[in-house]
Amino acid sequence: MVNKKVFFQVAFFFSVFFLLTGCNSNSNPSGPTVRGASALGNHTLVIAWAQWKPSDYLQTLSEDFTRQTGIPVKVEQIPWSQYQQKIQTDVWAGKSDAYDLIVGDSQWLGHGATEGHYVDLTDWSKTNVPWQDYTDNIKKFYCEYNGKIWALPCEADALGFAYRKDLFENPTEQANFKAKYGYPLAPPKTWQQFRDIAEFFTRPQQHLYGCALFYAGPVSYDGVTMGFMQVLWCLGGEFFDPKTGAVEGYVNSPASVKALDFYTRELKQFTPPHSENYYFNETLDAFKSGEVAMALDWFTFFPALVDKSQNRYADVTGFFESPAGPAGHWISLGGQGISISAYSKHIDEAKKFLAWFSSEDTQRKWALLGGLTCNSKVLSSPEFLNATPFNRVFAESVPLLRDFYNNPAYADLLNVTQEEFNAAATGQVTAQQAMDIVAQKHTEILKRAGLLK
Repeated sequence: MVNKKVFFQVAFFFSVFFLLTGCNSNSNPSGPTVRGASALGNHTLVIAWAQWKPSDYLQTLSEDFTRQTGIPVKVEQIPWSQYQQKIQTDVWAGKSDAYDLIVGDSQWLGHGATEGHYVDLTDWSKTNVPWQDYTDNIKKFYCEYNGKIWALPCEADALGFAYRKDLFENPTEQANFKAKYGYPLAPPKTWQQFRDIAEFFTRPQQHLYGCALFYAGPVSYDGVTMGFMQVLWCLGGEFFDPKTGAVEGYVNSPASVKALDFYTRELKQFTPPHSENYYFNETLDAFKSGEVAMALDWFTFFPALVDKSQNRYADVTGFFESPAGPAGHWISLGGQGISISAYSKHIDEAKKFLAWFSSEDTQRKWALLGGLTCNSKVLSSPEFLNATPFNRVFAESVPLLRDFYNNPAYADLLNVTQEEFNAAATGQVTAQQAMDIVAQKHTEILKRAGLLK
């Protein structure tokens, strides 16, 4: 804590100094000069994030930053249901300086960049961020828009699977599976193997189903889209042409349609009743109740499955990475990056925080607390790999991560996929009809936004 007497003596000296020298905000090449008390390090940096465990971890971790710099940090947690709306209305539309840093979804990058809501970190990051410790896909999907850096990785995340080891390792189950499918029962490496295993364990008369997957539509924000897009890519489909951005003939190509049919019709028959409403809470609950043999979820929520007080199957719960397909291996990216608000009056301090947070030492501490890092050195360390039963699987998943659109029109694009993919899962439309509608509407949205000719 700063001694008050010394504080006011120093503050008086600096106020006289600034009056005599006529210092201005352009004297600091790294960013705007912070005036007044904040120059002495006692302005509280305020970070906006959603209300969940990782926000608690960040608050605890930030105590180290305060000890090192004298700059207090407050992580203001906003309920998930209100978070995006609050940032869009209070901060972006209102140009509020209430928050210095914003932990936002990767899809926010395009809007934050093009509308001037985020600070451009491109040049600054070249000498302040250990980019060599991050794989190219991490930099691309968490940090970049149009070749510039607008965020640093904060809470990395990926989709993965939990499975019942007691079922998979049961000698009778193993013998019966091999007799039926011709290969050993084990965590699946491909989506075809996943399909076989899901079918094998679907036994409605025993109240057991093969898998729990994400099928929830618009009310879930991004549920079915996140669950399906990794299948889309692995089976050879695409949302758009990566060179031209064209949608027609790509999102509704034969490969894309086949992938949607596989996910929303073929696999769905091996899920519990009413799974068309499933997102991460519902798949966790289905697994913990013993209703499914395999469950899809974000790694962020897997601690609940190794906690005996929450999961009666904790001792027999294993984990595997999302499977590959004939076209390759990609996994849906989740989590958030952290950006500096363009309306902050304390950008220099915010940059100090980001430099500190991205360092290898801090990322090790972040991971120990329970945060999910994507720093490759930390990910490959025995300390990280052995910390939880799912950390090794997460580390293997990080280089395979891939993301949805992150341009300014992403919200409208996401609403379409949520609506149509869920409609396919509920049998309201065929996979072909759903993809044709997505192609038409996405083309209209991208043209209206000036992102497609």
